[in-house]
Amino acid sequence: MALSTLPSGAALGAEIVIDLSNDIDAATFQEIEDAFHDNIVVVFRNQHLSSERQIAFSRRFGKLEIHIVKKYLLPDDPEILLVSNIRNEMGENIGLADAGFTWHSDVSYRKHPSRCSLLYAIEVPEQNGETLGNTIFVNTIQAYQTLPRTMQTWLAGRKAIHRYSERMRVENSPRPKLTAAQLAETPDIAHPIVRTHPFTGRKSLYVTKGECIGIEGVPDDEARPIIEELHDHCIKPEFQYRHKWQVNDLLMWDNATAMHLAICDYQLPQRRLMHRTTVIGSQPF
Repeated sequence: MALSTLPSGAALGAEIVIDLSNDIDAATFQEIEDAFHDNIVVVFRNQHLSSERQIAFSRRFGKLEIHIVKKYLLPDDPEILLVSNIRNEMGENIGLADAGFTWHSDVSYRKHPSRCSLLYAIEVPEQNGETLGNTIFVNTIQAYQTLPRTMQTWLAGRKAIHRYSERMRVENSPRPKLTAAQLAETPDIAHPIVRTHPFTGRKSLYVTKGECIGIEGVPDDEARPIIEELHDHCIKPEFQYRHKWQVNDLLMWDNATAMHLAICDYQLPQRRLMHRTTVIGSQPF
């Protein structure tokens, strides 16, 4: 199959030109996977995917996660999480309305965090012909590489403690509060601050302000400022790519080497509807 890759020109991001509604042979899939690793964020534009086709393509990258917030799973296809600000006739959100509104890497609070996430755009908000609801990504490989050598040395072997319930939420978040059972599912977990990519061996920063509550072996009053400093370094403009959504985009990102932020600059009647699949990854090292 013909495959072409068009880099974004930013610190990360590229468009892969291919029709994913067709069957993809092993050699072509390998090209896609290699381009994904090289560019960290890739978009497949003008796709026309059923839920089954999105799930099948996502599974080529690994086992799929069933999201902890069960309320917003697609009933017949629970591998798909609805991300949306749309409300039903009872005035309830049909999907996660505040997904990604703070900087994060998906599912970092698990022993086996997400390898990658795939988000398929069904409805995209607009105003006066301008796309709203962009998503910003940062290249945490470059963020690590540009740290002072003394900081790289200090971070070697250290682990940050991730806590899901500490993740910063927008004010008056509509998502359900975590139950005791859900909290029990997500105990604190320590992951390396400098993470090694399981496929490429590249090193990246893996730490987020608001979700990382401390550093093992470091007093909290010292650890939190370091976490904030590393986080603020990661999100510098020179490491960013801003994705401007189009209907029928399938966007895919590597959670080992990127953080992201969804921009909420829209509100009903401007509608946003996305289908998300999430691939379970390996334990960070």
